[in-house]
Amino acid sequence: MTHPPSLADIAAQLEAYDPQALPASEVLNFLDHLVTPVHESESVDIFAALGRVTAQDVISPLNVPPHDNSAMDGFAFDGAQLRDTQSLSLKVVGTALAGKAWAGAVKAGECVKIMTGAIMPEGLNTVVPQELCQITASETIEIPAGLLRSGDNRRLCGEDIMQGHAALLKGALITPAAAGLLASLGVPNVLVVRRLRVAYFSTGDEILSLGEAPREGAVYDSNRYTVHGMLQALGCEMIDMGVVKDIPELLEQAFNKAAEQADAIITSGGVSVGEADFTKAMMKQLGDVVFWKIAMRPGRPMAVGRIQKGQRSAVLFGLPGNPVAVMVTFLAFVKPALLKMMGCTAAPLPMLRARTQEVLRKKPGRTEYQRGIISRNAQGELQVITTGNQGSGVLSSMVQANGLIVLSHQQGTAQLGDWVDVLVI
Repeated sequence: MTHPPSLADIAAQLEAYDPQALPASEVLNFLDHLVTPVHESESVDIFAALGRVTAQDVISPLNVPPHDNSAMDGFAFDGAQLRDTQSLSLKVVGTALAGKAWAGAVKAGECVKIMTGAIMPEGLNTVVPQELCQITASETIEIPAGLLRSGDNRRLCGEDIMQGHAALLKGALITPAAAGLLASLGVPNVLVVRRLRVAYFSTGDEILSLGEAPREGAVYDSNRYTVHGMLQALGCEMIDMGVVKDIPELLEQAFNKAAEQADAIITSGGVSVGEADFTKAMMKQLGDVVFWKIAMRPGRPMAVGRIQKGQRSAVLFGLPGNPVAVMVTFLAFVKPALLKMMGCTAAPLPMLRARTQEVLRKKPGRTEYQRGIISRNAQGELQVITTGNQGSGVLSSMVQANGLIVLSHQQGTAQLGDWVDVLVI
């Protein structure tokens, strides 16, 4: 059995690795080395497959489409009769309907009325849309010169997917379109990677669970609910472990229970400099964990590693305590890592480019993720404006935002009208 590399082994592979001033790009690089896909799989029906990841290539058992067929309603004929400078007159000798092959024979100077999806009769390879030709009372059509080329408006057998070829590759995310594609192949079930199991809990004596009475200096836990929502959107199997107080015995129990059940553990709070050391000390005691100061805003403190329990271990993501910082670090770092653990090979959505509608002050040396509202101006260009207060505890600004303005590590102040990167959320 191959053991995963230690955090020290991973760090040694990275150039200029400094856990006290780690660029955001190096976080992603480190996590890419840390996490590996789960290997267990299960067969599910198509209705249950949405959002899952294929565990193997899906090989098509048939051609799609299964026959040459018409791409539209019109008249099918042999395109070899077309002339560039001369119109073509054809007599209509039958009708081909979708779902039933037309068995007659078509000679030169003849055509068949055909419906969209109907099998092309033998010897015919071109369709003229019915609205582009003139139909006479004697059931003859007139096709103007230069209107068509031979082969137009015909779908070829197997032009979408050929029998024996991969319809979906291993690691594909099953979207609504992919589910429809599988159904079009007559495939009722698909082998998918099992759901990733993720345990999560909040830490801190000042954190209240819903239903507890308010008390001075305490705040209600919001992080578990945002993490729950983001995990649900990824299709993970979630293990909600509630709020864990800063008591070593309780923290040890929580980490051990999470490592026994989950592939990944997400915590919020207890990883910043100056906070009570119970959470960090327990992470170190139970696993191979490193504590980072990431050159980013919001965010900065983060713990990463593995928590060991017997023969099992779970990847740990220790996120900061501030609500917006939790969401930003999850979207920027944890989400890509979890997708890799799920076996997903789909390319991430690209960032958009938009013109900023205000000056965005920034010094080089850290990556900033500012909450923004993306819209389109009168010229059709994308534009973005911040939601205002960018404090890491202002969760209402995240509610208003539909994107994160990403100002890169080396970038300075963005002036009014400058193009900036935006991550759609």
